Amino acid sequence: MVDHEMLQDKPHREVVRVGDTVRRPLQPWSASVHELLRHLEDIDFPYAPRFLGIDDEGREVLTFVEGDSGPDGWARVVDERGLVAMARLLRDYHDAVRGFRPEAAAGWAGFTGDGEIVLHGDFGPWNLVWHGTQPVGILDWDYAWPGRPVHDVAYALEYVAPFRDDDMCRQWLAYPDVPDRRRRLELFAEAYGMEAVGLVDEVIAQQEAVWERARRLAAQGMQPQAEWQQTGFLDQTADRVRWSRDNRALFEGPAGEP
Repeated sequence: MVDHEMLQDKPHREVVRVGDTVRRPLQPWSASVHELLRHLEDIDFPYAPRFLGIDDEGREVLTFVEGDSGPDGWARVVDERGLVAMARLLRDYHDAVRGFRPEAAAGWAGFTGDGEIVLHGDFGPWNLVWHGTQPVGILDWDYAWPGRPVHDVAYALEYVAPFRDDDMCRQWLAYPDVPDRRRRLELFAEAYGMEAVGLVDEVIAQQEAVWERARRLAAQGMQPQAEWQQTGFLDQTADRVRWSRDNRALFEGPAGEP
């Protein structure tokens, strides 16, 4: 067993594995996330880490989920089996929080107000733990917030359809060739259990919402959003929104219908 392993070494976010636990820095909204994780534990949802408390250095302590994650996740969803399994896992999570009504006294990361369910908020392949093409865990709950389930669906689709140009798909996202984006969007929607009609608009809307949230957090000095602002990453994000608008025909069928 690994006694101590650095999982993420950033000035604002040092994440460390200690034995079979993970230690992460607290955020202003962490208490709300812990409430969510306790709910998932209470109902025996098997895909979320368990919250074990706060250590003597003021870090949250979570159970470690064994498997591949981070950059390894991209290749898993290139395979359609991984794509479908990811969509089914998202539906399982949404079903697990249908009746959950948190106090959320600490608020959420950059969002306020009520929503139909508490979303994961950052449901990308890098935040899943994989055994082959099967996801076995969901990581990084910092951006959970109340909203409509379709927002999580649209957020995931941005990355797994994907709403990225051909060069990025081949050079960075592990695609051997140009992906059939429309087919992948429809496969994900079917596996989740919803119609594909209207999802392109939802993806573009969530891209804009995520960009606005990042700008708001950056203005508050929150990390990593402040760094994203300084390095020009938020400008690149705005460019990606424009690419999605300009290339929506790649995701849609005749007469503008998926």
